[in-house]
Amino acid sequence: MNVDVASEKELIRNYLNGNPSSLQTLIERHQNRLYSYIFLMVKDKQLADDVFQDTYVKVINTLKLGNYKEEGKFIQWVMRIAHNLIIDHFRKSKKIPYIESQNEEYDVFDTISFSDPSIEEQLVLNQIHSDVRRLIQFLPDEQKEVVHLRCYAGLSFKDIAEQTEVSINTALGRMRYALINLRKLILEKNIVLTN
Repeated sequence: MNVDVASEKELIRNYLNGNPSSLQTLIERHQNRLYSYIFLMVKDKQLADDVFQDTYVKVINTLKLGNYKEEGKFIQWVMRIAHNLIIDHFRKSKKIPYIESQNEEYDVFDTISFSDPSIEEQLVLNQIHSDVRRLIQFLPDEQKEVVHLRCYAGLSFKDIAEQTEVSINTALGRMRYALINLRKLILEKNIVLTN
């Protein structure tokens, strides 16, 4: 078999059957695209190198454990792994700019970020929003409806009460229980929602 023209499925099967050059072929086939994506997101060569390497360590471990599911193209799966590693890195490092105070007194301007959100902050924020939207799907329908009307449609509780034909207290109660249930889901699923 000519390894250069082999399908990704064949290369993965060959790698799992003891042929490490098959994985090398896969890595070489996609390394430029993957590295470019990682570098574009992190804008730091050393960090990009680390994420690139960590991505393939995770790929190898997943393949060896037999947990790879062929649900799409190999490169899409690898890029999703890299994306998640980037998000994890920025969540852990919480890159927040710090301005050192020149005087002894507290100045509110020392705590303000003077720039637009960076790409990494925006990536983490987008992931948080995605996680919350996914968690909302687990709520009972009445609670889900109130959350959508309040947080995404921007309606007041008075308007929500009128639209759902319940009292304002019932609308408020549903929102309260929705928040309680979301907190429980966050703890159960061990999700970090910090930016």
